Amino acid sequence: MTKLEELKKHLKRGQVYRRMDLTKWSKSVDHHLESLVSEGTLQKVSPGMYYFPKESAFGNTPPDEEELIRSFLKDDRFLLTSPNAYNSLGVGTTQLYNKRVVYNHKRHGEVMLGNRKFSFRIKPHFPKKATPEFLLVDLVNNIETLAEDQEKVLKNVLFKVESMNAKKLKHSVLEYGSLKAKKLFGPLIETKKKHTRYHNF
Repeated sequence: MTKLEELKKHLKRGQVYRRMDLTKWSKSVDHHLESLVSEGTLQKVSPGMYYFPKESAFGNTPPDEEELIRSFLKDDRFLLTSPNAYNSLGVGTTQLYNKRVVYNHKRHGEVMLGNRKFSFRIKPHFPKKATPEFLLVDLVNNIETLAEDQEKVLKNVLFKVESMNAKKLKHSVLEYGSLKAKKLFGPLIETKKKHTRYHNF
């Protein structure tokens, strides 16, 4: 068995590998990587990152986005989202964006991974999962970037607050809200809390 064949035995389909990951199985990693890419076993997705495709009836499948990001960051503390997620809130956003946003603690800027562009943004705080409360706050944080009528969307956001959990929304505003979001949501949350207490009395 050749050294290249030995290296192949360690590779698992669907996995994304960094060059440094393969050094434990190869003393000639650059030569072996060149061979693996040229024969189609691995696909290069960005400098120093490679993907071993899964096979399906329709051909090779692309790498899982979260797996790509996890390998790129060498960290699993991130949140992958998109402006398209705002459309689930029912506040008048309907545009579809070819944009993926990655909140994380390490990288900032636009990065191409494979044939997909990701917008990495360093944030001190973000949830593990994009909840409706987080998305509503995130929408207000990024309202200037949206193609819709911003005034109309913000009016709908004010109505949306009425149907949301005040405690969860307050937590999201305090943890993830910009100054603008805190100014917008603050009075509404307090009014909603007082209203709730009155009706529970």
